[in-house]
Amino acid sequence: MRLEISCQDRLGITQDILDILVEHKIDLRGIEIYESGKIYLHFPNMEFEDFKHLMPKIRRINGIEDVKTTLYMPGEREHYQLSAILQALPDPVFSFDIKGAVVTCNTAALSSLELSQEEVEGLELGELIDGVVVSNWLERSDIGSQTTKVKFIKQDYLADIVPVFVPDGTNGSILAGGVMMLKSEVRLEQQFNTFHTYEKSAFEQFTTSSMAMKKVIKAAQQISDLDASIVISGETGSGKKRLAQACHQNSRRANKAFLVLNCALLPETVLELELFGCADNVMGQTSAKVGLFESCDGGTLFLNEVSALPENIQLKLIHFLETGQFNRIGEHKLRTVSVRVICSTTEDLSELSDKGKFKQELYYQLNSLNITMPALRDRKADIIEIAEECIVENSAKLGKRTAKLNKSCVDFLLQYPWPGNVRQLKNTLFRVLSMSDSSEIVKDDLKLPSCAPSVTYIDENFDGTLDEEVKKFEKDVLRRLYPSYPSTRQLAKKLGLSHTAIANKLREYGINKSSTPL
Repeated sequence: MRLEISCQDRLGITQDILDILVEHKIDLRGIEIYESGKIYLHFPNMEFEDFKHLMPKIRRINGIEDVKTTLYMPGEREHYQLSAILQALPDPVFSFDIKGAVVTCNTAALSSLELSQEEVEGLELGELIDGVVVSNWLERSDIGSQTTKVKFIKQDYLADIVPVFVPDGTNGSILAGGVMMLKSEVRLEQQFNTFHTYEKSAFEQFTTSSMAMKKVIKAAQQISDLDASIVISGETGSGKKRLAQACHQNSRRANKAFLVLNCALLPETVLELELFGCADNVMGQTSAKVGLFESCDGGTLFLNEVSALPENIQLKLIHFLETGQFNRIGEHKLRTVSVRVICSTTEDLSELSDKGKFKQELYYQLNSLNITMPALRDRKADIIEIAEECIVENSAKLGKRTAKLNKSCVDFLLQYPWPGNVRQLKNTLFRVLSMSDSSEIVKDDLKLPSCAPSVTYIDENFDGTLDEEVKKFEKDVLRRLYPSYPSTRQLAKKLGLSHTAIANKLREYGINKSSTPL
């Protein structure tokens, strides 16, 4: 039981209360006296029923104003509040006395040491933490807060050491020990990043040191807020979906849905159902199904590998792009929605269209705006930045110290052709970080499959003549380079050919400003 006594500030009033307790042989566990006119008493082995007959006696003491029970002593509340804060801290914290012996520590410290509170209490702090002599710090005449580098469980930590003083009753203070808080490199990095984190715009999230990628981002920014369709070309893993999402986030549709459909993974019937939905009791559906076009009203629909769309769905998509209207499968009612369509492809839609494998009308409607994502091997200036960004991000997720790339690893990353592009690079580094606790990543950790320095453009089972394949390769090279060297003279100089030869080849392959990606 605990009592709260309100009283006047009178000399001897506390002694009068204690005399009553002694007279009735009452065991007092604790007493707290405050200048505000409050006295708190703690009787651990007594119930109120056994004490209430003494309440009138205490109230009759001269200067006592009120006596009532209370749930806790102020000192108890303060103690448990501080204990709760200490235990909630994710960093190891030690409290120590004036001899440098551990008084207490928090859960994070005990967990790291794999010891109990009883096993740690009383140990010299120097037995647990290398790099700081607590006794020297305690003996300093100008003792104050200190930050120093130490080793805890053979790992580097930054230690903040703060002295603890208690009042001496004469407006002075006495040193009672100190508190040490440890922070690991990973925790410091997380806090630093959090402090300096600001909400990046959609396109600031891209690592863009290379000129090739900077041009792509600039072009995407210019067209992101338009409502016209976009075709994003590029190899697998080059970041086409991420760029599409950035265009959506940078548009007036940003607060609406961004939905994705992979056209290469689903059969025709399922694709049609997913896009347009269906009426009741159609295609095995017991109730009407809402398609992606309806679900995406006001937003953006991303069609991944649009070249895989069957002819029937291509025709329906042409109609939708022209009118904004469609009907669910099994019903004739026309529905009107506002959806921006962004497509990606690893194929050359122009070539597929020329061969009759992709509807020309759809190609022209989709291709009003187009962007080509460069392969990772064509943006080498970005490779190490992407790798380091990936290491920091995944190290934080895995709760590990941030590893560094050694020189041989850096050289290898730069010369490897990355057929899987950015996705392959990120997956490779995640695997390495997941399986290793080393502070350094070396070339052998990557375990990448052998790969030729450049990607072959000709399949061993190709159809056609060597001349046809050479022309196809030549056309592809010219299409890729033309946006960066948009005059025939610049392109001729780059390729070591005459101005006339380049002009003839561009004319032969139909390459000009309107036919090449932004």
